[in-house]
Amino acid sequence: MASKHKLSFAFIRSASAGKYSDGAGLWLHKRDDGGSQWFLRISIGGKRREMGLGGYPEISIKQAREDAETFRSAAHNGIDPIQHRDQQKRELLNSNNTLEKISYEAFEARKAELKEDGKAGRWFTPIKLHVLPKIGNIRIEEINQHNIKNALDPIWHAKADTARKALNRLNLIFKYAVAMDLDVDINAIAKAKILLGKSRHKPVKIPALHWGDIPVFYETLAEITPVNLAMRLLILTGVRSKPLRHFRLEEIQDNLWVVPSANMKGRKDKVSDFRVPLSQEAKNVIELAMPFSRDGYLFPGIQKGVISDATMSRKMERRGMIERPHGFRSSLRTWLADCTDAPHEVCETILAHKSGTDNQLSYIRTDHIEQRKILMERWAAFVCKSDGQIIKLQNVL
Repeated sequence: MASKHKLSFAFIRSASAGKYSDGAGLWLHKRDDGGSQWFLRISIGGKRREMGLGGYPEISIKQAREDAETFRSAAHNGIDPIQHRDQQKRELLNSNNTLEKISYEAFEARKAELKEDGKAGRWFTPIKLHVLPKIGNIRIEEINQHNIKNALDPIWHAKADTARKALNRLNLIFKYAVAMDLDVDINAIAKAKILLGKSRHKPVKIPALHWGDIPVFYETLAEITPVNLAMRLLILTGVRSKPLRHFRLEEIQDNLWVVPSANMKGRKDKVSDFRVPLSQEAKNVIELAMPFSRDGYLFPGIQKGVISDATMSRKMERRGMIERPHGFRSSLRTWLADCTDAPHEVCETILAHKSGTDNQLSYIRTDHIEQRKILMERWAAFVCKSDGQIIKLQNVL
């Protein structure tokens, strides 16, 4: 057998660039750039192979010799040490690919597409609360439809919308795993849905005032208080609660309220700033609210931040009403359908709804602002008729 341990620390430190044998197939390659690399030449099945053992000095002479001895012994016993080591690396890597780990990685990769980079937590919450506590420690490659079914069974009927979102997120996480070349069952989610069966949950629409009752209700908000003014502006504009509660005075531009995309519902890559026409009545309400503003917010909270989402709801509850503030959007939309001849796409744009396919929308370069100005002014005129009489609006556009 060839002699071993030819190299010394002193020689390695002073040696110039080149390849130097330590004996029995162990070599050190000193590169021109100053770096050094151990490698082992061994014979496997009559063929000479080379395998890297790591860099020097990270891998010491002692460690390199011990590793070389281990791999020479494996080759002598008919085991390919290169394949064996690669298999061990794959097994170690795969053992760490739990559903929880891959879920967080998929979430990180998707953050750029989510509103506020997913800080609101709505994208990941269904997975975090209802899936990971039960099957998060299982390797994603081992997860099947039965695991998913058992995880979601408790909420499938009781919290149907949350369960649906969890399945949707799992599907995206599994697609991310496929992109990582992990051997996952991409059909496990669809099969789990079959096992779960049809949900017994019946969605309940948010109670809304009939549009014919809006003028009388609006009149009851005459007292100048922040919550009354907020509800009045909510009715007049048809926006959702979040943009109203976060309304800042600098968002008013040329008689338009330009709502930042961050305050709009939906993914930030699909939603741009949204322009809301302000009727004269809406501008009057804003002016009345300005003395209550604080820290730039038109409707600040009692102590800090902005008015809470529940403040307006509680006011309606105290009046014994089952309707909720979000229902004012439905009141407006039904009024548009019943009392105007406004085109469907204009009505949907008023509520910031997408109307049409992505392909169709790619050709539409208008937000119908001029038509919406007319409609919102007429809606305000109707709302302010405190006697509650209904006026049929024909040929609005």
